[in-house]
Formats: sequence, C-alpha cells, structure tokens
Amino acid sequence: MYLTPQHILLAGATGLTGEHLLDRLLNEPTVARVLAPSRRPLAEHPHLENPVGELRDLLPQLNGPIDTAFCCLGTTLRQAGSQEAFRAVDHDLVVAFAQRARELGARHLLVVSALGADPKSAVFYNRVKGEMEQALQAQGWPQLTLARPSLLLGPRNELRLGERLAAPLVRCLPGKYHGIEATVLARALWRLALEEDHGLRVIESDRLRRLGR
Repeated sequence: MYLTPQHILLAGATGLTGEHLLDRLLNEPTVARVLAPSRRPLAEHPHLENPVGELRDLLPQLNGPIDTAFCCLGTTLRQAGSQEAFRAVDHDLVVAFAQRARELGARHLLVVSALGADPKSAVFYNRVKGEMEQALQAQGWPQLTLARPSLLLGPRNELRLGERLAAPLVRCLPGKYHGIEATVLARALWRLALEEDHGLRVIESDRLRRLGR
C-alpha cells in the first residue's frame, strides 16, 4: 500500500465511472495531485489539474510526474457513429493515453475494459476491447490491471436505451454477468491501485463487485 503522496492521471473523468473515481481520488489523503484532462471543465479542487479540450490534442501537453494512471474511456457504436470511430476511441485513444502515461513515469495502469474482451471474438465490440488489451500488454507496463465489468449501472447524462432496457435483466444474472454499479467499480479500481503487484492482472466483474463493496 502506498504511503507517500500519489500523483494520478485520469482519463474519462466526466463519464459514469470516471466521475465517481475522481470524487474518490480527490478525497483520498494519499493523493497529492489528480491530472484529469476533459472536454468540459470540472469543478475546481485544490488537488485537481484540469486541462480542457480534446484528449488527443491534450496528451502531448500533459506534465508529470505520474505514479498511477486510470483509463475510464469508452463509447458505444451508436454514440461513435461507425466502427472506425468506435475503434478510434476504445482502442486508439486508450493506447495513446497509456503510452503518454508511461512517458510521464506511471508504473501502474488501470483500465476499464469490458466483460468478454477477446481479440479473436466474432463480436466487434469484444474484439476491439481484446485488441486494446493486447496493445497495452505490449507496452511493457510494470503493473497493468485490466478491469472487465459487466453492464455498468447508474444514472448517465446521455440516454442509452439499450442499457436502460437491459439493466433489470443483468441485475438478476449470476456471477460475472451480474450488472455492476459504477460507484462499486470506482471503489474497486482504487483498492486495486493500492495493491503493489507486478505484471498483468485481469479482474472479472464478480471480483470487482466484491472489491467494491
């Protein structure tokens, strides 16, 4: 467990999981600084640095040192508008963010992936998530944590009709297929960040729920 003040880099701070994680980070006594680039301004906080703009444009401007990086980026095919646009966010931007975090000194990367991520999957969404995970592993992180949640539950700013219709069902499914509240996922990510380990960890949704209770 870390005892010295931590410098954190967070992508996706305005998303469902990212906003809960940001709130937790800013209230942790061991966190000295949170660098959270975002499209729209975040509420001011003495420990928060918030460059505003498109993440692709902001990446070269981000400054270290960084100890731990969290990536909560993600979109949907419907939001993105095409498979190419979806891949640009859920693969390319995630990988670019991770590379920049590594350049700034981060030794531990925690990424929100997805249940069923598999580079050989016939399902496009799962295949892109799996290819993203492969690309991150190729970066040679001292510590890489891949979180694979089931359907994320919680109020969103934008309407996702499919997720809203599926939510009652996934609350009844067993094991790793059971839906997970974004607040629970955020707590689990922070607990995982506090664990000093080495190499790759893949954390499925059922374990994430237990960690986040």
